Amino acid sequence: MPRTIEDKKAIVADLKETLSQSQLALVIDYQGLTVAEITDLRRRLRPAGTVCKVTKNTLMGIAIQDDEKWQVLSELLTGSSAFLLVKDDFSAAIKAYQDFQKASKKTELRGGVMEGRLLKEPDVKALGDLPSKEQLMAQIAGAINALATKIAVGINEVPGSLARALQAVADQEKGSEGEESAS
Repeated sequence: MPRTIEDKKAIVADLKETLSQSQLALVIDYQGLTVAEITDLRRRLRPAGTVCKVTKNTLMGIAIQDDEKWQVLSELLTGSSAFLLVKDDFSAAIKAYQDFQKASKKTELRGGVMEGRLLKEPDVKALGDLPSKEQLMAQIAGAINALATKIAVGINEVPGSLARALQAVADQEKGSEGEESAS
């Protein structure tokens, strides 16, 4: 049963809405995937805040035609396209897709778009090699904790150093008084 004009308009509106919330869009050739495999891909991408949309290239073309940020995506609209629309953690999303691709060996990454720039496969791979949002937050927290520890140790060391210096002066004065009384 063919789609009605209203159905197509709803799909385009949904694509525009999802794109407006996305940081990165990846285009993969999904030809040969079963419904179960696409479901598996969607399940793997969900924790990374990524949506997998399988739609006609013409509908995606209509969705991006008025948005400069996504217009370069039109260069990737050929063949059977699935669109991975990444809202949050693009590094985790790319890693999830790469894991799926290793397991299925049926998809091919055509490229992607980020901030109005066309990304080829090596660019996407480089983005995937970046630490995830959680890893970056853990690294920052560790650095802040280490700095706070060093400051605390330094602050605690000041009174101890002062006390040792005063004790050394006192010991030196006792030693010099003992020498004076002996002479």
